[in-house]
Amino acid sequence: MTTSKSTDATSADGRCARRPGPARRVAPLLLSGGLRLNALVTTGTARAEQAGTGIVDSTRHGGRTLALTFDDGPNPTDTPQLLKVLRKHHVKAVFCLWGDHVREHPELVRAIVAGGHTLCNHTMRHEDLASWTPERIRADLAAANAEIHRAAPGVRIPYFRAPYGSWGQSPEVASGLGMQPLGWRLAIGDWEPPGTDELVRRIKEGITPGSVVLLHDGGGDRSRTVAAVDRIVPELRAQGWRFERPARRA
Repeated sequence: MTTSKSTDATSADGRCARRPGPARRVAPLLLSGGLRLNALVTTGTARAEQAGTGIVDSTRHGGRTLALTFDDGPNPTDTPQLLKVLRKHHVKAVFCLWGDHVREHPELVRAIVAGGHTLCNHTMRHEDLASWTPERIRADLAAANAEIHRAAPGVRIPYFRAPYGSWGQSPEVASGLGMQPLGWRLAIGDWEPPGTDELVRRIKEGITPGSVVLLHDGGGDRSRTVAAVDRIVPELRAQGWRFERPARRA
């Protein structure tokens, strides 16, 4: 059981979808206007920030704030639509990337970075790490980071999230690689998937001040999640909520 918490009883384990559906191809996204990716990321030689082993599940400033995080992408159908929604509402999020999907769709990683979002390592193949040795975990996380950096050279990867919230010895390994373990306080169970109205209800009724919220842009059809985000952001802003990034230390 992860130390992360969920206020939704149906999703207390915070599990992600096991495997994505058949990949649907789209035309590669291009950075317009000759914009160089290097201008959007730190240099590859930059030193990693100090990271702790505690699992972060709160925002940087607390209060009526929340952080949106999206797992299991990039997904060629729904990730571009989600990026459009986030851009429309001026929200920055965290994308927890699945290494094999990064290899298949590097242009989407570049689009995520171009949108000013934060990256998170979600392992190479979305496997349960509970019984893995530190050496095996380290090799997997390093391979996923290599795929991300192949897609977006020099980009920072400040967070790591264990698939299924099954951490094992991964927090210590991730910390040693300069990545803060990233949990959540609310997982809305969008992998089931319920309808958009239900997802909106779960977010509105489940959030607490300072929550990190777990959603998905990959692992299956996430169109309902995209629609829910499009609806919930203006509603919560009207109620005084602000969207920010997770804390950097637990």
